[in-house]
Amino acid sequence: MKICMVAILLSLSLAGDLWSAGQDQPGLEVSFSSADKGTVYALLYQQGDSAVVLGHGAIFNKESWGEFRSELTARGLTVLALDFRGYGKSVAGRKPEALYEDVLAAVRYLKQNGARRVSVIGASMGGGAAAQAAANSAPGEIAKLVLLSPVPINQPERIRSNVLFVASRDEALAAGIKAQFERTPEPKRLVLLNGSAHAQHIFKTNRAGELSRLIVDFLTD
Repeated sequence: MKICMVAILLSLSLAGDLWSAGQDQPGLEVSFSSADKGTVYALLYQQGDSAVVLGHGAIFNKESWGEFRSELTARGLTVLALDFRGYGKSVAGRKPEALYEDVLAAVRYLKQNGARRVSVIGASMGGGAAAQAAANSAPGEIAKLVLLSPVPINQPERIRSNVLFVASRDEALAAGIKAQFERTPEPKRLVLLNGSAHAQHIFKTNRAGELSRLIVDFLTD
């Protein structure tokens, strides 16, 4: 099942005070352990004490968020863009396929280092990981959740966050995304953008500005 899903996606072609406000800074590479003893590498862009974890899609990596990442930091949000296990220098622990452990590790790293509130954005493969992390999180641990064309999880009913689903109306996974949305508890919102681009590929289309504003407004409301 995992191999088939990856094939579909590919075809869709530091301790201390990290939270001082200021101008956007170059990303600082950090690493931290997951609960299953893996090691996650990520780029930290420090700004305010509200933070966002970015979880990439199957053909992307932590460097792939481009101008959208800059828009988040311009709004005063600290950003932690991770490489999932098996990407870059990140390595799996005892549960090789548990990408959600990387998301939870990133959320907890931020909170341990002073973040007051942490939200998560996951795209495609990273959307499934983010959704599963929210399903496995403590109440209030993930403040808001953005699922950008997410792959499905088994029990979306367990998601414990205010969640925004976003997808393209005509993309291949649209029906499955709508089904996941229906099973997810409130508070929730679904936005379908015109077009067929999938997940992070939407940022390469003329819907990029609309998508960015939608997500930033949701996170900062």
